Amino acid sequence: MPDPREPEREQDSRAPARQEADAERRRRRAQFLRELNEAKALRDRVQPRRARAARMRQQMRMRTFRW
Repeated sequence: MPDPREPEREQDSRAPARQEADAERRRRRAQFLRELNEAKALRDRVQPRRARAARMRQQMRMRTFRW
């Protein structure tokens, strides 16, 4: 008959590895979002007319959005 504590031991041994993997995923995601925001800001500086038009379109979308 299997020991009922065996699955708990397996989960305990995998938990730190999973936490590290989750932390690494969050770190990579944060880095990606920082770079994405930086790229968007650069694009807005390089193409001010297009950026202004995009802001206006976004404002119109938000005005006509219904909750």
